[in-house]
Amino acid sequence: MSRIHVAGITTAIIASALAATAQAQQPAAPPFATIKVTDNVYIFRYGNHQSMFIVTPAGVIATDPISERRPAKPYIDAIQAVTKAPIKYVIYSHSHFDHIAGGKPFKDLGATFVAHANAKARIAARKPDDVVIPDQVVDGKKNVTLGGTTLELNYVGKNHSDSTLVMRLPKEKIIFTVDWIPIQGVQFRGMADTYVPDIEEGLKKVIAMEWETLIPGHPGPGGKQTGTKDNARDQLAYLQDLSAAVKQAVSESKSYADAQKEIKLPKYEAWPNYNTFLPMNIERYFDFWNRGI
Repeated sequence: MSRIHVAGITTAIIASALAATAQAQQPAAPPFATIKVTDNVYIFRYGNHQSMFIVTPAGVIATDPISERRPAKPYIDAIQAVTKAPIKYVIYSHSHFDHIAGGKPFKDLGATFVAHANAKARIAARKPDDVVIPDQVVDGKKNVTLGGTTLELNYVGKNHSDSTLVMRLPKEKIIFTVDWIPIQGVQFRGMADTYVPDIEEGLKKVIAMEWETLIPGHPGPGGKQTGTKDNARDQLAYLQDLSAAVKQAVSESKSYADAQKEIKLPKYEAWPNYNTFLPMNIERYFDFWNRGI
């Protein structure tokens, strides 16, 4: 091997090592970030969870502490970096603790907590130490008006829980709702606490509402943080296609295993977690069509 070639290899190794060292010295990306959606509406992202907060002259309406047992301080800091107005309300999207735990620091600042009545009942029954019990409840529909901004809290029935709210900003044409209208995503794992076929009827009601921008509880593919009504339409189509395929398998006396092996929905195979979660989604619909549950 020539001396020039050896020198070239050595130089490349040194350069690679220096590049790796420089990369290792770069600070890690923060686990949280704030983006502005409109003049008064923001998304706070913490890891793979996100919430919406609304800034008004009279104070802030925040949603889900999204702690997943994390401290709430980064969320409060993010709000206070935008405005020094007081945080007046915290609205729970639904009863699942991975989105609503950790709200006590908001309560200590004087915020009023609002949720669906079923969410309050579940929280009161389970008594988790890190979940604030709501002060006010919603049954069907409730408006929260603050500083000239109105946030509609709509209950469209059972879907991903029996307590999910669709929060709509009529002026801004934005909705915030969590865990059941993903951006190009199949339903999470085995669709725990999901009501079938109610979820499909709820999607039809949401699609019929007047709005343009969707803020979901988790970013979509590539970290996309907002969606459109097409994402709701796509999710309804997915569930309807899934339901029809599983119903056919049950009618042919297929087993759980056969249905999971044979049912393919190629229209959606590019969606994240398609291969991982589709078999579990199939099992949920199989229980509905085969056992009536």
